[in-house]
Amino acid sequence: MKVLVGMSGGVDSSVSAALLLDKGYQVEGAFMKNWEDDDGTPLCTAKEDFMDAAKVADQLNIKLHHVNFSKEYKSKVFEKFLKDLEKGKTPNPDILCNQFIKFNEFYNYAIANKFDFIATGHYAKIKNISGLNYLAKAKDQTKDQTYFLCNINQEVLEKTMFPLSELTKKEVREIAKSKKLSTFEKKDSTGICFIGERPFPSFLENYINDQPGKIICDEGKEVGLHRGLSFYTLGQRQGLGIGGLKNYDERPWYVIDKNLSKNILIVAQGNDNDNLFETKLSVNSINWIFKPDLSKSIKLKAKIRYRQDDQECILSKKDNCYSVEFKKPQRAITPGQSIVFYQNDLCLGGGEIYKS
Repeated sequence: MKVLVGMSGGVDSSVSAALLLDKGYQVEGAFMKNWEDDDGTPLCTAKEDFMDAAKVADQLNIKLHHVNFSKEYKSKVFEKFLKDLEKGKTPNPDILCNQFIKFNEFYNYAIANKFDFIATGHYAKIKNISGLNYLAKAKDQTKDQTYFLCNINQEVLEKTMFPLSELTKKEVREIAKSKKLSTFEKKDSTGICFIGERPFPSFLENYINDQPGKIICDEGKEVGLHRGLSFYTLGQRQGLGIGGLKNYDERPWYVIDKNLSKNILIVAQGNDNDNLFETKLSVNSINWIFKPDLSKSIKLKAKIRYRQDDQECILSKKDNCYSVEFKKPQRAITPGQSIVFYQNDLCLGGGEIYKS
């Protein structure tokens, strides 16, 4: 069986390739270049990552494909990312990247090149129940990445392997060290590749123009000026430029809403301000990896952001719209982000929050 492993130059994909070799698979690696940094600005560490992936491939004595999906990434991920920001949303490019690049373009590349399976270093598990493949949480709950994989489909899942499903991060590093892989001490990548280590606003200003407007508090009074609604997200505290206002106490300010038609940013004081919390949201469409019976309302668990604990909720469908009501109020429910549904350890699928 031939397996093409997505090799990012990190320890997780390095160990994934090594483990599959140990199991007797014919393994090759593929480094995906998803961003062209030809604007003179080092937006990500793609060159270093490729060198790291190449070194591990050499250590494992496997072929490394160098595939360029930057054109597809720009059209399917980055352009949507910008358009959503301009609409006042807060998109999640990592979920879009998995949906359109890693488990679409990369998958198609592997099949076209006669591979039987693809594999990645994601912390996730595949369960086969009654002939159907289910996406399930990894053993290492602190690293579980099923939230980011909510838009995968059955066809791709059937041809996918997650070699780290039963390992903790600590165990992965120990395996890498025991095999003397050059990436065993490499730090995990954080943030979005095309932004790199820079603050989000300084990246965004290269693509979206400032559109200054008023900052209004929940009492209706003007308390400052913003640079453009695209630069802010619900629940945000940093970068508001508000403080030391007369007649207000020292509690920090948080974004609670955006008025797009009037270009107004609405804020309130206090981390526990009631305006930050809601129990309901709506979703236009959901990608179901496994679709439950929705002929009536159903109790599920869900999360509206990565690393959040699963939250009890009731999902209902009316016409072509889904409504979700949580048992406990949720902080900063944000349009553009994803809600992902779970039943025990199974990830059922997810969709984009469009209204809270």
